[in-house]
Amino acid sequence: MSNTPYPYKPPAKPVGKRPIPAFFGRLWRGALVGFAWPTTIAFVWLHNHLNVPKMFGGDLREFALRIWGVVWLTGVWLLLWGDLSWGNLIVGVLVAVLVMVLLPLPRVPVEGRLHPMAALWLLMTLVYNFFISSAQVAWAAIRPGPPPLGAVVRVHVAIKSDLVLTLAVDYLNLVPGTMVVEIDHLRRMLYIHVFDVRTQRQVDQFRKQVARVERDFIRAFERDSEWHPSPYHGIDDDYHHVPFAERERVRERSPKLRRRKEKR
Repeated sequence: MSNTPYPYKPPAKPVGKRPIPAFFGRLWRGALVGFAWPTTIAFVWLHNHLNVPKMFGGDLREFALRIWGVVWLTGVWLLLWGDLSWGNLIVGVLVAVLVMVLLPLPRVPVEGRLHPMAALWLLMTLVYNFFISSAQVAWAAIRPGPPPLGAVVRVHVAIKSDLVLTLAVDYLNLVPGTMVVEIDHLRRMLYIHVFDVRTQRQVDQFRKQVARVERDFIRAFERDSEWHPSPYHGIDDDYHHVPFAERERVRERSPKLRRRKEKR
């Protein structure tokens, strides 16, 4: 036993991030400081010193959104015609302006926060599921036996934002063998047509797949700790029809949280 009342103990080594996440974190912060921050400062200065006429939105942000809408619709017009010419370009701009003026769309509230790494993982899972489902559909088309049996499966999701819900529906529609045929907005129910579902086990497996997609979208776009309701409605759960218990259900299924509970 040592004679000193407080024997020397070596200090614990700090545990940092792994090399790859640390590299992407530094890259993201560098891009944010070097590009996004000066761009934001310039935009705020122009917004405070530039008077935009009401016919153009009365606001620099609204004007930029309208310009982007005209550019997007013009690109769609050129793709539909399949020929890049001055005539198609001018007519496309005129059609885009008429659509923006006569058929304005309501604002889509953006109420979460984008996480680039989680969104990248979501994109990778989309590509993976696309190839796997394509192979399954191709095999079902050429295999001997009775024709595939389809079914419409009702799935409840706990996604709050309408924008994120639309992205999740697009995700499911892009995967071969699944098609969202109806959306119950109030109850957050999706009615999905599934290709080649014969047993209850296959139905349960599909529900687990949709649950993974739901969890990945929440992690990428609308985590509860970073959720900010849009000022356009100012209501949270009552507006989105997603009770807190449903969000806890998704949180309980998280593998990271499950591992934490097992360690305890």
